[in-house]
Amino acid sequence: MKQFGRAMRLAARYPGTVAAVWATSVLVAVLWAANLAAVWPVVDAVMQGESIPSWLVREIEQGDQALADLRSQRLAAARRMSISGPETAAQLAREITNLRTREGLTTAENQRWRSIQPFADRWLPDTPFETLACVCAFLMVGTLVKNVFRIFNQLLVSRLGFLIAFDIRKEYFRHLLRLDLGEFTDRGRGDHMTRCTTDIHNTGYGVQTVFGQAICEPLKMIACTIGAAWFSWRLLLLVMVVAPLAVLMIRWLGKSLKRANRRAMEELSGVYESLTETLSAVRLIRSFGREPSERSRFNKGLKHYYNRQMRIATYDSLTSPLTENVGVAMVILGAISGGYLVLNEQTSLFGIPISDTPLTHGQMTAFFAMLAGMGDPARRLSGVFNIIQSAVASSERVFEVLDRQPSITDPESPQAIPETWRTLRFENLSFQYNSEALTLEGVNLEVRRGETIAIVGPNGCGKSTLLSLPPRLYDPCEGAVYLGEVDLRDARLRDIRKRIGIVSQQALLLSDTIAENIAYGKPGASHEEIVEAAKRAHAHTFITQRLADGYNTHVGPGGGRLSGGQRQRIALARAILRDPEILILDEATSQIDMESEQLIQKTLAEFTRDRTTLLITHRPSTLTLADRIVVMDHGRIIDVGTADELEGRCDMFRRLCCSPLLESA
Repeated sequence: MKQFGRAMRLAARYPGTVAAVWATSVLVAVLWAANLAAVWPVVDAVMQGESIPSWLVREIEQGDQALADLRSQRLAAARRMSISGPETAAQLAREITNLRTREGLTTAENQRWRSIQPFADRWLPDTPFETLACVCAFLMVGTLVKNVFRIFNQLLVSRLGFLIAFDIRKEYFRHLLRLDLGEFTDRGRGDHMTRCTTDIHNTGYGVQTVFGQAICEPLKMIACTIGAAWFSWRLLLLVMVVAPLAVLMIRWLGKSLKRANRRAMEELSGVYESLTETLSAVRLIRSFGREPSERSRFNKGLKHYYNRQMRIATYDSLTSPLTENVGVAMVILGAISGGYLVLNEQTSLFGIPISDTPLTHGQMTAFFAMLAGMGDPARRLSGVFNIIQSAVASSERVFEVLDRQPSITDPESPQAIPETWRTLRFENLSFQYNSEALTLEGVNLEVRRGETIAIVGPNGCGKSTLLSLPPRLYDPCEGAVYLGEVDLRDARLRDIRKRIGIVSQQALLLSDTIAENIAYGKPGASHEEIVEAAKRAHAHTFITQRLADGYNTHVGPGGGRLSGGQRQRIALARAILRDPEILILDEATSQIDMESEQLIQKTLAEFTRDRTTLLITHRPSTLTLADRIVVMDHGRIIDVGTADELEGRCDMFRRLCCSPLLESA
């Protein structure tokens, strides 16, 4: 509930909307109770053949007569007390005190009727039928006005809920972009998709429910409670004796619903994860004929989610009957008690005073109407119970991520990287993704500015991990990476990454046009600059000749409308346009045909000249670009030298780069 409270507090950003919600809710509640109270004059006046003015006259006359009777009884008791013994005198004194209290109440009630009488005589009709018509008109107008305020209330509540969901989703996405990369590999895309969509929707809908029905319905109950208490607060206390049992049972249901909703969201995350994984690997699944097993796996996840939903439905189904039974019990208790008092013209039950004067049929009917007016909002509230519990569970999942702080952040006092830095140094580096074995261990390497370094090694030796450290996609567990004399952990992330361009083996493109993907590393680039970068990456020909819309062609999600080689050339054009100080190429030409590769090699030879370049490759043609070659194995650097030097002394290099089959690569 604490995390859902944080979502609720976001409403403070919109004080005008919140104030309007409260104002309209109060007006709806007051008009709700006022409409129910209209039954009183109908029963006590109209059905007795009287108008309200004549009924007021009769009430005042009866009040005066009752007041006179009370005074006579008090005086008689005072006379008896003067001649009685001590015990009788004490009893008579209590009786006199009670009579004085009843006199005061009767006097106050008479004064209230007398204050209303001039208004009734002047403005209200003086025949029973006209009075009935007036009451009906009041009900009609009151209902219309109430419903107008209800419409405004619902619109305001929806606006508030949508705005809060908008704010949370915006903050969630912003925070998601700052989290460590391990966050996405450990949890998967499905979990974050569920949290950013379903969980935030549930949270926003829960806020809507709280500011909507969870405020308006209790206010209607409060208004009806005040109305019932005005007729007889003691009788109201009597009929509410069953309420604590309902509170205890609803509390138990609330805990069960919250737990079930949280587990259901976790199961839904698994369904999303399975779906996204299947859609991204559909070629693999069809190639190996694994559709039945994937259907089975997906159905298994759906079955778990279905079971959670049924448990929620079971708990939710208990809420409304429980509330209804309590409401019926209150009405029955009130009917028996009130009926006894009215029919027998009594003011007490079992010696317990219930009212100061006998209740009339109209007052008792209005009292029942108020009880019914309390029951209907209670029934509606039972319907929102599951919504709020679902919102509580979802908000905990959302804020769990929002409270998770990334380990890679800007330092409090960042150091500026000098424009004339001379070296990129890896000093005594060690790194591990988890508590298992080290991925990198004791790595030391110095790269001079403008130098091209190639890194070779068998799969899993840590090559890509090593090149993930300069842009601070990860930070080393031990040691440091220095650009000049500045530890990269002491520099601003934006300052580091604007100097680096990356082309990876799995060229990543966004679902946008080719032009926008090329310009992604240099926002605001002109069309001429984009075309020039594409030409240097030998992408211009296929863009203009093979694609109908040229540079305005949408590449689809992940660049799926392009081949792997085309995507790599677009990624290379993006890096060329960025014109970085440090270029990182991770198997950047692995999916390019041999003819295109020869052309791109010439581009890279020109582009990497006097530019610090780190590249991973096993292709001899690409190795010719390197000034030095670093050989890695099991997370360590085992040799560094030129191609000729390594060919003569390093078995690992010969196996990786000189064998025709490249068996270990």
